[in-house]
Amino acid sequence: MKTVAEHLAECLELATPLPPFEAVLQDAVGCILADDVRATVNVPFADLAACDGYAVLSSETNGARPRHPVDLRVIDEVFASSFDTPPHVEGSAVRIASGSKMPGGADAVVPLTSTNQGVAEVEIRHEVGAGANVRGFAQDMGAGDIVATKGTRVSARTIAVVAAAGRDRVLVRPAPRVVVMSIGDELVEPGQPLSPGKTYDANSHALTAAAKNAGAMVYRVPAVSDHKQELRDAIEDQLVRADVIITTGGLSYGGGDTVKEVLSPLGSVRFDNVAMTPGRQIGLGTVGDGAIIFCLPGEPVAALIAFEVFVRPALRNMAGYASVESRTILARASRLMESSAEEREFVRVRVHGDPNAGYACDPVADGGQPLLTGLGGANGLAIIPEGAAVVAEGEHLECIIFNG
Repeated sequence: MKTVAEHLAECLELATPLPPFEAVLQDAVGCILADDVRATVNVPFADLAACDGYAVLSSETNGARPRHPVDLRVIDEVFASSFDTPPHVEGSAVRIASGSKMPGGADAVVPLTSTNQGVAEVEIRHEVGAGANVRGFAQDMGAGDIVATKGTRVSARTIAVVAAAGRDRVLVRPAPRVVVMSIGDELVEPGQPLSPGKTYDANSHALTAAAKNAGAMVYRVPAVSDHKQELRDAIEDQLVRADVIITTGGLSYGGGDTVKEVLSPLGSVRFDNVAMTPGRQIGLGTVGDGAIIFCLPGEPVAALIAFEVFVRPALRNMAGYASVESRTILARASRLMESSAEEREFVRVRVHGDPNAGYACDPVADGGQPLLTGLGGANGLAIIPEGAAVVAEGEHLECIIFNG
C-alpha cells in the first residue's frame, strides 16, 4: 500500500508543466507566467507632477505660512499633454496639472489647496521640501526591470503593470483541459425522475466545479455506462480535447466494474491502494497520446477529498504555479478524535479563529460516515497523520483550507 506522500509525488511527476505559448494580454488572464516580464520603458518617463498645483524650487518656499505667505510670479501653465516645459526662473512658479512634466530646475509641487490659486502671482501658504508631490523619473519601473515574475497568475493587476511596461504579449502556460466523467449505469442526471436502484450523479458536477476552481478549462461528460464498449468509446472520444481525464466510479472489486479492463489497452494506468481515509483505491496513468487520467472513487466524499489531495496540486503543476499544494494552517482540535493508526485520515472540519488568537477546528461529520452534508458544511480538512490513533482536545492539526 502506498502512502499519501508517495502517491502525490507520482501525480506531480506525471503532471509536468504544459508547454508555454505567447498570448495577447486579455487571453493571458488566469494563466500563469512562464517567464519573467521586463519593462520596455521608464515609468514615469520624466519627473511628473503628482497633483494639480504650482511647480517651484522648494528652497524658495522656505518659511511660507498661511499668515506669512511667499509670493511668486506665475510665468506659465503646463498640462499633461504639453511636450515642452519652460525652465525654472528664480522667484517664479509654473501652474501645473497632475501628470505634467516638471519644468527644468523645479523640484517640488505646491498643491492648489496650499495657495490662493493666483493667476499672475500666487501666494504660497505652506513650504514644501525637495521632491514633494513629484513622481520621479523611473520611480515606478525602469526599462529592463522585472515587473512580473515567472509563476505569477495573470490578473487585472498584472495586466495593468505589464501594459504600462509596454508589453502587449506575455509567455504563459495554458490552463489544463480537463474532461470529467462519472461511470455507472445507476447514475441519473439531477432534475430527472429517479427510479428504484438509481442515484443522482453528484460527482461529475462537483468535480467539474472543483477543476474550474483550480483554474482548468473543464468539459463535463454526462454519466457513462458501465458497458465496456460504451465506456471505451466515451474515453477515446475525449482524448482529442483532453490534457487530463478525471473519472469517478467503477473502482470497487465487484464484477460489474469495468474501468480497469477498458483502460488496459488504451494506455498505462496503475490502480493502487493508498493509505488514506476516506478513499483508498485510486488509478493514475496516461491514455492515448499522453493524456493524464485520474480514476477516483465513486463515493462522493472520497472523490472530492482525493481531488483536493492529489488532483488539484497536479493541475496547478501543469498550469505552472510556483506553489502547487493547497494552503494549510495549524488549528487546535476542539474535541478528542480517534483515527486508524495505519492510514492518514482527512477529517471534514470547520476552521475558525484569527491569526492573533489562533485557529481551532471542529469536526462536522463522523469520520466513519461519508455524508455529503458534512462535506458541504466544512471549510477544510484536518489531517490526522499515520501513526496517530488518538488526537487529544487542544492538539494542533494541519488543516487544508478549501479554495472556494
